[in-house]
Amino acid sequence: MSREELLQRGYRISGRVQGVFFRVWTREMAEELGLRGTVRNRPDGSVEAHVLGFREALARFEARLWDGPPAARVEGVVELESREPIPPAPFRILSSAP
Repeated sequence: MSREELLQRGYRISGRVQGVFFRVWTREMAEELGLRGTVRNRPDGSVEAHVLGFREALARFEARLWDGPPAARVEGVVELESREPIPPAPFRILSSAP
């Protein structure tokens, strides 16, 4: 029996994703999927998330980012290399990036 390893991923989500509760929605979705991590608004109008979890949960997370909350209009989801420190728990909404 093999043990699945934890993986870390980053995502940049663009479109109408600020001012529509995207960060709160992301935190709720991540917690539902058992992921740890952070999410924040970026100065360019995008949202950035860094998550840690098992491969299947990360795949579901990425797929659902395309949906967003009802008022959002997601135009792009780009996977980023992530070396952000991931807090132990809970999933955190960070203040906007500089």
